[in-house]
Formats: sequence, C-alpha cells, structure tokens
Amino acid sequence: MKSLPLHDCSLKTTEAVINRLHIFIHGAAILALLYYRIVTLIHVFRSGEAPFLPHFLVFFAEFILSFLWLLHRASRWRPVKRVVFPERLPPDETLPPVDIFICTADPAKEPSIGVMNTVISAMALDYPPDKLAVYLSDDGGAPVTLAAMRDSWKFAKVWVPFCRKYDVKTRCPEAYFSGTEGSMLENDGFAARRNEIEKEYMEFKKKLEKNSETIGNSVSKDHPPVVEVINDEDSSASQKGMPLLVYMAREKRPSHPHHFKAGAINSLLRVSAIISNAPYFSVLDCDHYCNDPTSTRQAMCFYFDPELSPKLAFVQFPQRFHNISKHDLYDGNIKYYLREWDGLDGLQGPGIAGCNFYMKREAPYRMEHVPKDASLNQLKKIIGSSIELIKSTFKSYEPSVSRDNGKVYDAVKEELHLVASCTYENGTEWGTEIGIPYGSLVEDALLSLILHSSGWKSVLINPPRACYLGTCPTNLNDTLVQQTRWAHGLLTISLSKYTPLLYGPPRMSIFQSMVYGAMTMDSLYFMSLFILGIVPQICLLHGISLYPNVSSPFFYLFVFVFVSSQLKHVQEVVSSGDPLETALYELRIWIMKSVSCYSLANLNTILNLCGLNEANFTVTSKVSDDYEQVNRYQNGIYEFDSSPQLLAPMCSLYIINFVAFFVGSARFFLDGKWDELVVQCGIPLFGMLVNHHLFDGMFLRADKGRISPYITWLSVGISALVLVVGSLVMLHLI
Repeated sequence: MKSLPLHDCSLKTTEAVINRLHIFIHGAAILALLYYRIVTLIHVFRSGEAPFLPHFLVFFAEFILSFLWLLHRASRWRPVKRVVFPERLPPDETLPPVDIFICTADPAKEPSIGVMNTVISAMALDYPPDKLAVYLSDDGGAPVTLAAMRDSWKFAKVWVPFCRKYDVKTRCPEAYFSGTEGSMLENDGFAARRNEIEKEYMEFKKKLEKNSETIGNSVSKDHPPVVEVINDEDSSASQKGMPLLVYMAREKRPSHPHHFKAGAINSLLRVSAIISNAPYFSVLDCDHYCNDPTSTRQAMCFYFDPELSPKLAFVQFPQRFHNISKHDLYDGNIKYYLREWDGLDGLQGPGIAGCNFYMKREAPYRMEHVPKDASLNQLKKIIGSSIELIKSTFKSYEPSVSRDNGKVYDAVKEELHLVASCTYENGTEWGTEIGIPYGSLVEDALLSLILHSSGWKSVLINPPRACYLGTCPTNLNDTLVQQTRWAHGLLTISLSKYTPLLYGPPRMSIFQSMVYGAMTMDSLYFMSLFILGIVPQICLLHGISLYPNVSSPFFYLFVFVFVSSQLKHVQEVVSSGDPLETALYELRIWIMKSVSCYSLANLNTILNLCGLNEANFTVTSKVSDDYEQVNRYQNGIYEFDSSPQLLAPMCSLYIINFVAFFVGSARFFLDGKWDELVVQCGIPLFGMLVNHHLFDGMFLRADKGRISPYITWLSVGISALVLVVGSLVMLHLI
C-alpha cells in the first residue's frame, strides 16, 4: 500500500489567474506607452519644437521601470502553497543527523542573553537529541561569549528535558517565561516544575549580566582558533538526552581576510564535518530563535520525498520578527519579497534568505567537478590538508567525537584547530569552487544563484506558526544602512561573471534567470526616481509639457498604467491578509530605499570597481534602549535620526516637488495650459501626499526623532541648486 505523502504543493489558482491577466493587460499598455515615447522622441528630434533632452530622460526612466517590472513578473507567474505533514515521518531512529549553525560577532551589539536564548531554543528542538548538534561561531572571539556558552549548557540540561517532558511549544526561555503558554500536559507537577525552571532561568540571566560587567564585551581581531565541545566539568558525566554543543572562534589575524559571515560558515562546515558530519545543516542568525520546535521535522518532510530529495538543496523558512509594530513602518517583515517567494517556489525555488534554512551538506560542497578517482594530493588542493576533513567527504566516515560525553581526543583537537585556522583555505578551492562563495556582501544570494544554476532546487515552507522569530531594525537609519549593504552586494553580483541574465539562461529556466536579474538589478530604480522626481518638475516650472494632452487617447494610457500598478500592489497586499495601510507603508519605504539606499549602493559599486572603496560589513544592533524611539515606532511615527547622506536625497526631492507643484499649479491656471500640464502637476502632488511624513519631519515635528534642522537646510540648499541649474539648462535648451 502506498504511504501517505509527507507534503503537498498546490497552485494558488486565483492569484495565478489575476497575475497573468494583469501581466498581459498591463504589459500591452506599457508597450503602447513605449511606442508613444519613441514616436514622440523621433518627432521632437526632427522638428526641434521642444527640448529633446528632457523627453529622452523621461523615456529612459520609464524604460528602466518597464524593464524591471517585466523581470519581476516571472515571480508572479506560478505562485504555490506548500503544506507538510511531519506526523507522517518514519520513526526517530531513521531520521538523519542535523547540525545547527548560529553566527555572532559582537556581544555589545548582539547581547549574550539574546544569543544564548537562540542557542538554547535550537538545543530544545523536537528532534532526536543524539542526532542534533548546535554550533556557535563567535567571530569576535569574545571571552564573555564562551563563558555564556558554558553557562547555557548548564541551564539547557534542565530546560531541554522540561520542554520534552511537558511538550512545551515555545522553547526559547525568554519568550516562554514572558508569555502565558501552559502545557498540553499541565498538572500540579508541571506548575511546580515550571516555577523551579523559571527561578533557574532568572539566575542564569543574572549570571550572564554579571559576566558582561566583569569580563566585558571586548572582541578581538587577532586571536588563535578556539574550538570547544561544551560539556560538564565532570568528564565522566553522561550527555545522553542532550545534543552536542560546540563553540568555535576561528582564527583571526589582521593580515588575513576573514570574508565575514561566508568565512564563518565555511569554518563551521569544516569543524562540524570532523565533529558530527551531519548530512544536513541549518543556519540561524543569533537573534532568530526557534519558535516552533518542529521546524527540523517539517524540513525532513521534503528530504524524505524520493522524487524531490535528490536535487533538493535547501528548505527555506521565511523570516519573521517579534518586535514589529502593527504599522511596520520600515517593512521589517519584508512582505513584498515574501509574496514574490510564493511565485519563486512555483519555479525552481526561492533563494536563501541568509538564515532559517535547512541545507543538504553536499550542496555547498559542490563536489560534482571532483573526479571520483581523485588522488589524495588532488583532494588536498581542493579541500585542504586535513586528512580528517577529506575522510569526512566519504559516506563511510564516522566522527571521532563521542556523543555520550563529548570527549575530544588531542589528535582531533589538532585537526579542528587546523581547519579553523586563518591560513587553511590558502591554495584550496574554499570560497571559490566549494563552500559558501566569497567576494560578495550577500553570499546567500550568490550561493542560491550558483546552486540553482547547477540544477539544484529549493522549496519554501511558510507554516501558520512562525518557525523562527528574530529582531529587525526599528528605526530608519538601521533599515537604510542594512538595505544599502544588501543593494550594494546584489548589484556587485550583476556586474560579475554571475550576472543572472547572461549566466542564468544556459543553466536554468528563463523565468528563474529573470527573478535573479530583478533581484540583483533592483537598485537601478534610483535612476528612474531621480529623473521622474526632477525633470518633469523643472519642465513644469517652464511650461514645457512632457506628457500627452488630456484630449489625447494616450493621456488615458498613462493614467491606466499608473492606476493599474497601484491597484495591483493593493490587491497583493489585501489578498495576503495585510491591512490596506500596509500598501502605503510599503510604497513609502520603497521610495526611500530607491532614492537613498540604491543611489549609495550604485556609488559604492562604482568606487569599488575603481578601487577607491572596499566592501565592508556592519553588524546591525539587535538591541535598543531608547524608550522614546521605541515608543515613536510603536505609535507609527518615523525616526529620522540618520546621516545626511541617507536623508538629504529624499528631503531634497520632496522640496523640489513641493516647489514645483505650487509654482507650477499657478502657471497651470494662469497660462491656461491645464490640458497640457495636468500629468506634470499630478506627479509632484502624488509624491507630496505619499511622503508627507518627510514634510512633517522637516517642518512640523519638534521631538528628537525629527529631521535635524541641519539636514533640512542642507536639503533646501541642494533643492535650490538643482532648480537653478536645471532652469539654466532648460533655458539653454529652449
């Protein structure tokens, strides 16, 4: 008798029909619009009756918008939904081992209590403990983090059995004791034991806080490798019923590149291969705790599918956050991309989101190019000089670390220190042909592209209960800095040998290539927004029409394209269950990202290509102790405490549109050109209404989160300069 399926994949029929109809209708309108622009350009060029440059710039801006719109349609073609049935998995003894990787770098920005809650929640996953190993990579080599790991082990020895015995669903201690969750097996014994555990947790927190004060949060960029299997001080004590817990601080030297998170994960891959060598591994950010203990079992529902599993590289869970306000001003939940992922899942699969995924170990190893009869010397050139690491690539390899007591022999320690050293990768293929690729700030996106181009697939599982909950930026500055880094990294990929629209089509479907093309070239939006935020406005001030008259049928074509795009966005927001105001917040943050983040990302990329700037990685702070800032965020008030480089561009554009609308409207009525300039009055009006929070921040607010007077006056000066120079150029062209 055929066994019941472990998962189900169904097409979102209604959304697919709506998306495809919109693609064809809206696409036809865009083609007609581009036809109008081309014909107008030819006419203006030949007749000379109007300035050619502004017409060409507006056409260029609309062409970029149309091109990126087309690329993004690939993710709307086949949206699907997946459901898993972990209760149908085979018995626990047949489940494969899994390694959990957690990365941290700076205890000052990533406090130990939060990191250890993530570690403990991973140790308490609903999975056979003898098949689970949890690794923490401490890139700061901080003594306080190692001390916290040792204390976490002691607390986990009472917490993990408690969770398993009483079927606790929230296995992050901080979240559990802050909530009201009881137990399905609740009784008098449970209540008493819960109180005991809570007291121990409070003592554990105090110990970590004391360590932070006495040991300090100092980090090191110059230290030897440290690999420690955390266990009881009594080496004879049994660890039965507990997963392995491993601390790793790879070697850091100022003279050697460390490749940020990609380098940390590659070191974890090597260290874990010698200690536990699980065929599957998961990567978590240090602030993303396990909110549903069944996540590992849910992932295994796909890996136990004999038809899907052979080419399944990874199972991706969406990022969810516990500190999001009801307004979600900065789109912390990245709902827009999550809606796209449903469509990617209907193609070859979504990309890696940086964390919250389960991956087959052989996928990043990418050993397909290695001959099966390769000699030891050949393998050393590829994998490195560690014999134990080379042995671990064979299925017959048995790790030397005991699961019973976690004892590590001296010979194994030497191998662990070797593979965690900063020179181990020299002369090997780590970071190029095997492991997580180097050379990008978004190593997750690059690895996804490489894996999908190699024929691997991926799946997205988005269960009703979030499997992971993390912390996202709750102020504009951190959001824009983070988005700038991502945009810069993605744009770098598009300019490398992996440029998706050239590298992808011979290796994967055209739709999948379009998806990666859209993702890596989204930062080009900045050109369209700057052009459409400046050129029509200056022309409006001089009475130069760039759009068709109201009496022209093409006028209604422009109106249709605008209304169609906005209504489609609203439809996607509402159909995903979000309130209508979410569409406004998403539009605002998209405009702010496009104007500020994307422009800086393009500038940084150009400087990098010229050798004038070096890629940098900044850890986003996972803690905020500013009560007023948090209160403003919860009340839906924007926080504008940011640098001029990020705020001045958007403020300047707002002022330009503000001036253009009121001065242009006067001309609009005085000169009687209402039929020619109505669109050019509508553009700044729309920008002003959508972004009125900028006006409030510059001129109406008096709290600490307002836009500083310095930035406001700087923006006024920039706006005046742009308007004067633009007007001089326009007078010259006329």
